[in-house]
Amino acid sequence: QVQLKESGGGSVQDGGSLRLSCVASRHTYSHYCMGWIRQAPGKEREAVATIDNTGDSSYSDSVKGRFTISLDKFANTLYLQMNSLRPEDTAIYYCAAGRYWWPDCPSDSALYNTWGQGTQVTVSS
Repeated sequence: QVQLKESGGGSVQDGGSLRLSCVASRHTYSHYCMGWIRQAPGKEREAVATIDNTGDSSYSDSVKGRFTISLDKFANTLYLQMNSLRPEDTAIYYCAAGRYWWPDCPSDSALYNTWGQGTQVTVSS
């Protein structure tokens, strides 16, 4: 089974930037979806960005224009560049992987069957 390991979380000021990384041990299938899913205290999980093996990506409205997801298939590494961070972005960010969906990777976190351990992102005002 694929194993995922995130890194890059931390604490920043309002308006700052962070880059998250997620290394996958391998992919069982040649076609797959991956995503960054966050969970803040007392809130439901939110898929903020997803990408498939072809590079097609999608974003939640809450991060569109500020976050960028990218995939280095050769390095089996998923990235999330987060700019213009806000206090409401504070959450644990998880890297997740699942089977390929057409036409877009799902925003429903329950459809991802492999998860990393998560990395904390804290944005202070």
